[in-house]
Amino acid sequence: MLESSIHHIAKSINKELYERLPNQRKTQRESLSLMVATMLEVRSANTMELASALPREAERIDMRYQWIERFLKNPHIKPDEIMIPFAKELLRYPAEHGMVVIQMDQSHLNDEFEVLMLSLSWEGRALPLFWSVEKTQGGIGFSHQKKLLSRLWPLLDRNVRVVLMGDRFYGTPDLIAYCRKNGWDYRLRLKNNLLIFQDGGEITTGELARTPQSYHQNVLISQKKVPTHLGIIQEEGHPEPWIIAMSSLPSFYKTLDYGLRWGIEPMFSDFKSRGFGLGNTQLQFSDRLQRLILVMTLAMYWAVSTGMWDKKKNPLPAEKNTKNQKSYIGKSPLSLKEVCVA
Repeated sequence: MLESSIHHIAKSINKELYERLPNQRKTQRESLSLMVATMLEVRSANTMELASALPREAERIDMRYQWIERFLKNPHIKPDEIMIPFAKELLRYPAEHGMVVIQMDQSHLNDEFEVLMLSLSWEGRALPLFWSVEKTQGGIGFSHQKKLLSRLWPLLDRNVRVVLMGDRFYGTPDLIAYCRKNGWDYRLRLKNNLLIFQDGGEITTGELARTPQSYHQNVLISQKKVPTHLGIIQEEGHPEPWIIAMSSLPSFYKTLDYGLRWGIEPMFSDFKSRGFGLGNTQLQFSDRLQRLILVMTLAMYWAVSTGMWDKKKNPLPAEKNTKNQKSYIGKSPLSLKEVCVA
């Protein structure tokens, strides 16, 4: 039965949440577990669809919808606090290899809201760590970026190399200065209209990209004159070059590292068009959207870790020869729909 399958998954999720969040109130943990299990079954961010599948005693769908509404507006369910033990676990695995690649990007939710997301790059995928939903139609500015990064900072091993990836929304003097101050490496794409000071002269990044030289050391960006290195790649068939700011001495391959950020695109697709359909939600409050993303994130973690458990227990012939058959969250390169188990 549908109800018993959701309850069965919810009990397993509740057990794992208790292991990571032993101090969370039992009622909150049980409600969150039930929401995540229902999300896995329905795979939709539409609250009416969630209400139709929610295994509550109330027979009327409007009463189940009200229960979901109360859950999403509960101020005691704090996504940042709930994500901390999961983020610690995720960060531990790449740290064992000496490097953590963090991606920052934002995505359009609906006509009013954008989400700014920090995610971990791991084996070609991006897994959510922390996020912020803002009511805006443009880029979410550095003050919000800094606040989001401050949630990540205490969880990082100071002996591990951190690389921050970001698109043109984030290639700003302020963010570059933040990375330099904290000793982070970075690959941040720049807009083509930024002012560059080099060898006593001034030039825009777009003009610099049209010169024969592709790699530039110790240039200064904008009137703030923040120092950085630049690498420029113009791929065949692409209308615009990559103009990448980096802390490392620039080269072709170090500039090409920027391509790692594309792992965040499938993640947003899993949240939206290919998976949960977050863009179709009718929620109009940022805090409720943040809790809905929390539910989807935990559902994604559960789906990926379940897929990896199955890969270990029931490997395909090609998988039997692979090394390091560990089962842990964040290992899978598959899409949400390929590993989601109801």
